[in-house]
Amino acid sequence: MTDRELCQAALDMLPRSYCPYSHYPVGAALECADGSVFTGCNVENAAYSPGICAERTAAVKAVSEGHRDFVRIAIACAQTVHAAPCGLCRQFLYEFAPHMEVLLVNKDFDIRRYTLDQLLPVGFGPDNVS
Repeated sequence: MTDRELCQAALDMLPRSYCPYSHYPVGAALECADGSVFTGCNVENAAYSPGICAERTAAVKAVSEGHRDFVRIAIACAQTVHAAPCGLCRQFLYEFAPHMEVLLVNKDFDIRRYTLDQLLPVGFGPDNVS
């Protein structure tokens, strides 16, 4: 899958977002080593903390289907700015793939590329508790 295709899959999730409070839809498309792609969107809740970000939605879908070998994730927003993953999502993804590629795409299809360990330097992972 090309970068553009993965980013388009993330952008396609924006209309599925449930964000009546923030009005900030986010979509994600997570690619695994075998080429499987899992998508997600943010789902808010009136109590706020039970909400879930698009990145974790995609990751939980992947793990629940037996995939833990994350290669890269595209994160899309409907703004001109780029939506970087929140700290909780960075930590959640770091558990599985500290060096995975992170593509941020905005509504103008401008793509920015990072690695997860650039976004979460000196992260806390499985090696820290063994």
